[in-house]
Amino acid sequence: MIDQSINAKRGMRKSDVTSERRQSLIDAAILTIGEQGSLDVTVREIANRAGMSTALAFHYFGGKDGIIIETMRHLLREFALEVRTGLSFAETPRARLEAVIRASFSPSQFERTTIAAWLVFYLHAYSSAPAARLLQVYTRRLKSNLVEALCALMVRDRALLVAEGLAAMIDGSYVRHALRPQGPDAGEAIASCLDYLETHIPRGETR
Repeated sequence: MIDQSINAKRGMRKSDVTSERRQSLIDAAILTIGEQGSLDVTVREIANRAGMSTALAFHYFGGKDGIIIETMRHLLREFALEVRTGLSFAETPRARLEAVIRASFSPSQFERTTIAAWLVFYLHAYSSAPAARLLQVYTRRLKSNLVEALCALMVRDRALLVAEGLAAMIDGSYVRHALRPQGPDAGEAIASCLDYLETHIPRGETR
């Protein structure tokens, strides 16, 4: 029994170390790819930034493509968590829409290097089926959240159009703010999307 307990603790510690190392590599990938603005980076560069050997990076992810895909999954999980947290406090359809907008520009997503990494991942999706599938998951979830709330405020056909426009504004804000010399401004991006929402759904309007 004692030996089993010791082995269990050792297994937990090993699992924690593995998780921490994988996360360090993902964080390093975001910074490295974001700063260079391309996928023309090496596993060695990412591993060095994470403070570990190239061999360990290959061991955990199997190569650069593995790191890229896991980094995208990580960012999507963070976005999903931001959305779920915001929606948990939203009591009205409009509040749900605002929660999705604010989650889209949360600190975990809307930071210079992260924005740059996202733009690189979008381009990567043209040549990578796994990357394309991940981006499709993101677009479907975003549209679903927007349409669900909008349908409580207007007829479905109009809700679909407004959702498409709002999603385009969110994605477009990443491009515009990525190129700003002074850096991204989440408050400004949120205000623009809320203004778009107000234009199509003045407060108090229902279907």
